[in-house]
Amino acid sequence: MDQISDEERQRILESSPIGTFALMSAVIGGMVIAWLFLYYGVFLPRG
Repeated sequence: MDQISDEERQRILESSPIGTFALMSAVIGGMVIAWLFLYYGVFLPRG
């Protein structure tokens, strides 16, 4: 396995976690869609 240089290791540690932000956005978006479905599809029709 190739060893990475100290400069590359430092660059990786200082970069932001893009994949984590994308996953969090997808989960939050799904929760918002589910909440809207419950509110408009279940709660409002029942009065």
